[in-house]
Amino acid sequence: MFCYQCEQTFRSDNKAGCAGAKGMCGKDAATADLQDVLLHVCEGIGQYLHRARRLGATDAEADRFLLFAFFTTLTNVNFSAAKFVEFIQRAAQLRDGAKALYEKAAREAGETPETLSGAAAFVPAKDMAGLLAQAGEAAIRKDVARLGEDVVGLRALVLYGLKGVCAYAHHACVLGEERDAIYAAVEHALDLLASEPEDIGPLLDEALALGRANFLAMEALDAANTGNFGTPEPTSVRVTPIKGKAILVSGHDLKDLHAILEATKDKGINVYTHGELLPAHSYPALRSYPHLAGNYGGAWQDQQKEFAEFPGPIVMTSNCLIEPQPRYRARIFTAGPVGWPGVRHIANEDFTQVVQAALALPGFAEDAEEQRITVGFGRAAVLGVADKVIDAVKSGAIRHFFMIGGCDGAAPGRNYYADFAHATPDDTVILTLGCGKYRFNKHDFGTVGGLPRLLDMGQCNDAYSALVVATKLAEAFGVGVNELPLSLIVSWFEQKAAAVLLTLLALGVRNVRLGPTLPAFLTPALVDVLVEKFGVLPIGDARADIDAALSRAA
Repeated sequence: MFCYQCEQTFRSDNKAGCAGAKGMCGKDAATADLQDVLLHVCEGIGQYLHRARRLGATDAEADRFLLFAFFTTLTNVNFSAAKFVEFIQRAAQLRDGAKALYEKAAREAGETPETLSGAAAFVPAKDMAGLLAQAGEAAIRKDVARLGEDVVGLRALVLYGLKGVCAYAHHACVLGEERDAIYAAVEHALDLLASEPEDIGPLLDEALALGRANFLAMEALDAANTGNFGTPEPTSVRVTPIKGKAILVSGHDLKDLHAILEATKDKGINVYTHGELLPAHSYPALRSYPHLAGNYGGAWQDQQKEFAEFPGPIVMTSNCLIEPQPRYRARIFTAGPVGWPGVRHIANEDFTQVVQAALALPGFAEDAEEQRITVGFGRAAVLGVADKVIDAVKSGAIRHFFMIGGCDGAAPGRNYYADFAHATPDDTVILTLGCGKYRFNKHDFGTVGGLPRLLDMGQCNDAYSALVVATKLAEAFGVGVNELPLSLIVSWFEQKAAAVLLTLLALGVRNVRLGPTLPAFLTPALVDVLVEKFGVLPIGDARADIDAALSRAA
């Protein structure tokens, strides 16, 4: 096993990466190795689909599987080794189909089909023992002794960025939004990785291409969410429980939440959101369910304590699952790409078992003291008051915008983001995105220019909204995004965040502060490239970083 795809990966003075019997996320060595094999077979699918697409032939089923398969390998998504054996066999079947599709298209075009090697010719074993014996062929660092850390690190950046693109695109796909351009980009990246590239230039180009593809994926997801559930609106959300039967829904998937709301309608069960599903309350079609009672708990890393105390069943709809504890293991369910050995998995959106569990469990015995926060300041809400925002900036009432966005985590140093938010001057606006905000989003920051000083734009899946706001404000002021009084303070944890960073770089956004630590797969030389070409900076002292941002803006 070797894995260094997320921020929490093991670090010591002379190495970084989880390489023992179990990773920092709880993923065991067998699961990690099987994930590598799955992605290797997926590269073979990409080799054939990339060539078939150039000849006008596509395979939607295989493309959708690629999104799903990659999503299962994100940090804190699927920990079931047995499931990965199934996924690998399915991937091999789809690769054979992609091969036939390509060869047929080539012959019809009067071409002699290429005989592909590498991942395209890899024959996965039929059982887990055989697959584990093959894992070395698929390992991310198999060429490090020959090529060095820089090339292997850039391959990793492309692979992990691709994982993020696939996760966003999968979220959009399940809600009916697909883009051929995204599938083409995924296939292209897989074909490149299968070629085992050794030059830094093409790998950097591919990383930026994935950033552009991720912008399309986020646009598709935004269209999927708003098309199905309406445009988010500023909404007051109760963050303390009320008496009664209860279900807790965590993860990011609005479709699963909607299905659970339908399944519990008129059954006397209150549904609570957890973690990144907090913004769901701002969508009109979801808010219309009166039993969507509120939000419970905080960010994902607190789930073991919070789930243990929740008096009902819990559904984990997508990342970020961590090992279920005995106190709630019998009442947690997984759905979609998520999985844990021995935990019941919901298929086909049939949440009957969850409803039965909610009715059997006690629920909350009494009302807690009422507390509320406001969410729902997506692109429509912010741009709806654009004139007010522009006037406030021009008058000097608003001096600067700080976008404090991204993931939370348990590692030391993440208090920086709360310290940063609390230290921002009163004439500045804080835009939040992702679960990092849980460290400070219940604090009252007051108002500025007639607006709340803290505007929550949604979950990490809503990064598109923030980019649209920045672009529109730049247009309104007649400047580029980098000339706006705007600073991006990004906390990363896993591969969606890596994809968003690539999008920012691809769009030419400079001076992003990234933390709490830089990715372990980026070598000092690669970090130097990011600093030189894009002005990426590590986080430092919160007050000093604020001063630097305001000084730059001035």
